Amino acid sequence: MTEFVTITTVEQLKPGERIIVEIGSHWIAVFNIDGQYYAIEDRCTHDDGPLADGELEGCDIECPRHGARFDVRTGKVSAPPALVAVQTYQVRVEGRDVQLATEPTKAG
Repeated sequence: MTEFVTITTVEQLKPGERIIVEIGSHWIAVFNIDGQYYAIEDRCTHDDGPLADGELEGCDIECPRHGARFDVRTGKVSAPPALVAVQTYQVRVEGRDVQLATEPTKAG
């Protein structure tokens, strides 16, 4: 069974905003896009750049180092130079709490 931890509240993570949280040894970027929450590992697969520092356009985040783009909904690469998707994490809202899965979503 998937374990979740509370990371913030819906009032604190408003639409258009993002936060970075540490889960175990991983930094996770959590986004609120029009009231929908998405989470990805905060590390570009091209050169380990901090994705949360990049520009968000729609559902694509751009790595600030070399411009690789990833869809925060799926983790898939939207534009090179990255070729490998980033890990995604399940996010849910319980009451007013935004909760994050402690393990990445299984691909497949």
